[in-house]
Amino acid sequence: GRTVVCEDMIGLLQRVACAHVEVDGKTVAEIKIGLLVFVGVEKNDTQSQADRLLERLLGYRVFADDLGKMNHSLTDIDGGLLLVPQFTLAADTRKGRRPSFTSAAPPEQGAHLFDYLLARAHASYPRVGSGVFGADMQVHLVNDGPVTFWLHVP
Repeated sequence: GRTVVCEDMIGLLQRVACAHVEVDGKTVAEIKIGLLVFVGVEKNDTQSQADRLLERLLGYRVFADDLGKMNHSLTDIDGGLLLVPQFTLAADTRKGRRPSFTSAAPPEQGAHLFDYLLARAHASYPRVGSGVFGADMQVHLVNDGPVTFWLHVP
């Protein structure tokens, strides 16, 4: 068989009524209505993919309009954006009983791209929080809907 290497930056986004992240029992970030986004970085991901992911997150229409249709984006509703690095999103789960992480970016590269994405988010949008790269985090959320989307940015 042929080995398939994914080269997508991954954003698993959840529309939330509220969410917060704790590290060592302390809240490090929190939002009310908005998007909680788990971010997975793969080996060949680039800053341009991070830029595109941010553009999609800010403009992705997942919030209801007056008729209940998903027609409003995060910026339309002035919601919060909570970015959380999640290494396990890059796992290959196609075979066996244990995930493989061969496509995941090494920690230095993952941290660099996550920090880049976070800096761009802060520069582009006023309500941004984040988890801590490499930390043991507890993420608390109320998924509104539930509404969850898996975004791949090639």
